[in-house]
Amino acid sequence: MLDIKALKLALEQLETERRIGRDKLIDAIEQSLAAAYKKEYGKKGQVVRASINLDAGTVSFEQVKTVVDDTLVRFTEEPESDTDEREHYSEEKHILLDDARIMKTDAAIGDEIAFSLEPKEDFGRIAAQTAKQVIMQRIREAERTSILDEFGTKEGDIISGHIQKVERGMVYVDFNRATGVIPPNEQIPGERYVRGARIRGYLYHVEESPRGITLRISRTHPKFLEKLFAYESPEVASGVVVIKAIAREPGSRSKIAVWTEDGNIDPVGSCVGQKGVRVSTVMNELGGEKIDIIEWSPNTEEFIQKSLSPAKVLDL
Repeated sequence: MLDIKALKLALEQLETERRIGRDKLIDAIEQSLAAAYKKEYGKKGQVVRASINLDAGTVSFEQVKTVVDDTLVRFTEEPESDTDEREHYSEEKHILLDDARIMKTDAAIGDEIAFSLEPKEDFGRIAAQTAKQVIMQRIREAERTSILDEFGTKEGDIISGHIQKVERGMVYVDFNRATGVIPPNEQIPGERYVRGARIRGYLYHVEESPRGITLRISRTHPKFLEKLFAYESPEVASGVVVIKAIAREPGSRSKIAVWTEDGNIDPVGSCVGQKGVRVSTVMNELGGEKIDIIEWSPNTEEFIQKSLSPAKVLDL
């Protein structure tokens, strides 16, 4: 019998801490038990499947065979020709169609036929280690998928975390379930990064590698500035006011061109805010970076004049 109480507590803890679905966790445990059973009691080529009954606290095992015919398998050790890609027939893994239909009249090629195996609860040390390795691997895979699902939808948005460390010019940010990296070229010049401090950045790429999931963060990207204004200005967030162009020297100054089709809304005022509170909030996030907001114009000459303001254009 399984220690069902302990198993349920472990499932709840993993669900809460790692945000992995219960079905994925149970599947990982079943695969680990199947691997342990095959290691201890199985035969070469066997496909073993385990099934957990959480209500009864029991585990059942079955051997699975695939229904085949001579178009899918060969009965000789060596391929009959250079183009013969059929798998070698194995009694532990395959069952012929005629034999399968004795047990299941509507059996078809590719179906699976399951045979119950003797229940076992005592596994040796090596089998137990195999089970542990399988379950840890499956949990890591499930956690990786869960992180990708969570942060993949946030790519192109602002995320916040805490500075983990600064090493060789790279800033590492902790986002609880994943680690973000701010490379030197994505850092605002002159900005100090203190361990443990909260920091926000623009997630421009979710990178998957054998070592795990890495979030690529930028504080210099023009989109970071655009998203910050979307947070502060409801008009920008709703799309009523559109940021048409951004020119930025990170840490020094920026200029943005805004525009709206609604004649009742002042696009510049929507970004500046009452007494400049909106633009001041964005400037503070960027370490005092000066931000100039101008109104965009479809007329090129007029737009150039506004862009160069307060300088006067002598000739166009």
